[in-house]
Amino acid sequence: MKQSILMEKYPVFDLEIPKSETTHTSVDSILTALKADIDAHPKVAYISIFDHYSHTKSIDGDISDTIVDAKNITFCFGVKLPNPHVLAVRPRSIGVADMGDYFHLTFMEPPMPLATNEMEKWCKALADKA
Repeated sequence: MKQSILMEKYPVFDLEIPKSETTHTSVDSILTALKADIDAHPKVAYISIFDHYSHTKSIDGDISDTIVDAKNITFCFGVKLPNPHVLAVRPRSIGVADMGDYFHLTFMEPPMPLATNEMEKWCKALADKA
């Protein structure tokens, strides 16, 4: 996984998985695997899948020619609610884009190491299954 700062303010993690290095053949297949990880974790609640590609297309938005499909899976670790400020950084989401020859997974760094470690583990587990 690669860490970077998006737009000079958002800490993000990115992982590119060549299609030759995974058994997954679609964004939906990857989302199914991620949902299984989410459902298996005792402290994580699954929320939804958002079809970012279809939404953007339906409003005549701009989509890079290199993106074939793009969806987000949304969930929440939410192990503490110490104040209302933490609502600003919840829930979590992992974005999955089909880039033709590879899948691009990305998520914003959570403020909780437990969440970061789990999300990174889930994403990395999608590779090396070919």
